Amino acid sequence: MTTSTMSTISTNPVPVIPPYATMLGFTRYVSRTGPAKATFVGGLRKQRERRSGFNPHGQLVKALKADIAFRTGGSYLDGVVGLVKERWKPLYESLRGGAAAYLASLGDPEQVSLAQTRDAIATVGPLAVKLNPHFGLRHADGHREAVRLHFDEEPPSTEAVTAMLHLMARHMDQILPDAEPVLVDVRRGVTHRLGTTAPAAHVDSWLAGEAAAFTAMWAATATPAA
Repeated sequence: MTTSTMSTISTNPVPVIPPYATMLGFTRYVSRTGPAKATFVGGLRKQRERRSGFNPHGQLVKALKADIAFRTGGSYLDGVVGLVKERWKPLYESLRGGAAAYLASLGDPEQVSLAQTRDAIATVGPLAVKLNPHFGLRHADGHREAVRLHFDEEPPSTEAVTAMLHLMARHMDQILPDAEPVLVDVRRGVTHRLGTTAPAAHVDSWLAGEAAAFTAMWAATATPAA
């Protein structure tokens, strides 16, 4: 190896991976405590570095949206288990009942339709967080909702519900103007909405502190240069 080649290798900068989280990643992070927070952030950073990640729930989301759009009362949800690969069938079977219960909770299919949502980037303290609801709803009375779905085996924590709904509410002018943020716990068919227990300013302060800690952990878990 020549001296010039060695010089080139030694002076190449280590790629900088800026701190970043999806809404799902950030709200999972705020649900954790102690050392589990740093472990979780380290895992997120490795996924980002490797550009890895897979969403196994895409077909179920499409089926639910199709039932809403075409007012088919759950027929797409009924058939989706047969469409996915064998390895995902148990997951879809565990989700289908709650998804159908949520669909039924919307009431008369003729009174609700899909609405287009847009993703937004929230700046939470020093952290960029991507807000990405799954779909929007428009009710016949004019009421609109931006809906995010929760698929985990465990119900969403109080912290996760608060963070997710608050962030969406803060950026609803970009996501779906004048809409209400909604989080649906799919496995249990339970819908969460914004409460009035904590002033918005207090939630903003809490999230900014969590984001600052996330950013520090992100830097601390950087992969050392070879």
